[in-house]
Order: sequence, then C-alpha cells, then structure tokens
Amino acid sequence: MTATHDLGTSSLGTSDLFRSVFRRHASGVAVITAQGTRPVGFTATSLASVAAEPPLLSFGVGSGSSSWPVLSEAEYVGVHILGEHQRELAATFARSGADRFGPATDWRSGPEGVPVLDGVLAWLVCRVVTRIPAGDHRVVIGEVTTGTAAGAGRPLLYHQGRFNALRD
Repeated sequence: MTATHDLGTSSLGTSDLFRSVFRRHASGVAVITAQGTRPVGFTATSLASVAAEPPLLSFGVGSGSSSWPVLSEAEYVGVHILGEHQRELAATFARSGADRFGPATDWRSGPEGVPVLDGVLAWLVCRVVTRIPAGDHRVVIGEVTTGTAAGAGRPLLYHQGRFNALRD
C-alpha cells in the first residue's frame, strides 16, 4: 500500500515558485566591478566558491543588465564581500540608474585597473576564465589573482528581499 501526502506543492508558475523558494534562501552580498570606458558594477547574491586549486569562483549576471556589455568583454573583475554596515552601498549597486561610482562611493583603481571598493570585508581581483549562457543570465567563472581579507566586521546578508545583519 502506498501512502500519499500533501507535500504543500504550489500552484504558482515555475518561475514564481523559483523566486519564492530563493527568497527564503539567505545569501551573502557581494558587489562585482569591472572597468570599461567607465567603471561598472552590480550587487550579486549568487557568488559561489567553485574550486580551491586553482582558486575559482562564479557569479551570475543578467544579460540585459547595464553592466553586462562591459562584463561581457572584461578580462578582469573585482569581487567585494560587503559588511553589515554597507546596506546603502549594496542598495546603490542594486538600483537601476544609480550613480554607482559617484561621490557617495569610496573606491580606487586597483590591480589590473579593476575598480576596488573601500571599507569592504574582503575583495578579490579575478581573471575571467569563461562566461556560460544560462537562461537570461550568464554565469561568469573567474580565477583569483590577488586580493585581501583584511576588512573587519560581520557579513551583510540578503533574505526575503531585504539586506540583513547576521544574528547570533
């Protein structure tokens, strides 16, 4: 005899279900930067470690985003891990049409000319290894070339559509 159970399945469309599920998944917050004729950057919650040897990471970027034209050709990118004190910075880099590198953003030109944000918990410069088409996004894989983990503080998190602090 086979028992059946209501698993609480959703009647939402698959894309809506996907979004609903991932709103419940807490993730760290990073800002990805690159240099073209002007600096570009965006807030990413898709940052992932891929391999330790060689040190590889990945992140997703919308192929319709304003940053994509530069990222599609960039040889190097900056990856910045934000602290809980940087909610406004995360919001600025997430907001369409924002002046991301304006006077409110402390940054400098770093290794390989990549824009490096000041005051972050950690930053890396990565050589882009590949860009993989994935639906309306591209998955970028980068190999770490340099960086620092010298920043102090606790990480910024993204959960339920909001930037949050880590609680003990």
